Amino acid sequence: MTSIQDITISKADGSPQSLADYAGKVLLLVNVASYCGYTPQYPGLEKLHQQYKDQGLVVLGLPCNDFGAQEPGTNAEIQTFCTTNYGVTFELLDKVHAKGAEQHPLYARLTETPQSEVKWNFEKFLISKQGEVVQQFRSAMSPEAPELIAAIEQELAK
Repeated sequence: MTSIQDITISKADGSPQSLADYAGKVLLLVNVASYCGYTPQYPGLEKLHQQYKDQGLVVLGLPCNDFGAQEPGTNAEIQTFCTTNYGVTFELLDKVHAKGAEQHPLYARLTETPQSEVKWNFEKFLISKQGEVVQQFRSAMSPEAPELIAAIEQELAK
């Protein structure tokens, strides 16, 4: 089984980003979309980023147009939308496919058993400091939800 840390994904500017660079950090990976009913979760994700970044949490937004074509923009347009409308400062990576024939290797790894396929935008994957998938949270799980916060704090404490 490939570790999350063995995977490279592009940044929004096209430069490579090895997830090994985040070894020792807790990751919250979120497939984001600008025109989704869950788009108002951006402020909560930013709040998590601000509250826990100094303790080792890294929030990464992964734009995806696979669900309802709700992320049609370019990486630059997505970045502008997120910073202008929601004050996002956490990193947004390249727009990739979460499912289908062009599924990015990151999502192939995230959705291996016991995890399950991504059902919609704003699903969240909590990744341990060792690069293992700890838990998957469905779209309806708010970034402010006590269950999500408790899971993040538990991973940060390890």
